[in-house]
Amino acid sequence: MSEFGRMLVTIGLLLVGVGLVVMLVGRIPGLGRLPGDILIRRGNFTFYAPIATMLLLSLVLTLLLNLFRR
Repeated sequence: MSEFGRMLVTIGLLLVGVGLVVMLVGRIPGLGRLPGDILIRRGNFTFYAPIATMLLLSLVLTLLLNLFRR
């Protein structure tokens, strides 16, 4: 039962970390409005696909994780 408790605490801490990152990313100016992000508005329908933002974040996270792994 002890291992299960540790796993739950670890998952909770990861969720808190992801939540903090999501809150902070929203404060970076220009992120989410890069050229290549798709925004379609038609009446009461909105479609948003942040393709360029996802590629940029993926590149940054890949570089950071590779630095920490070494």
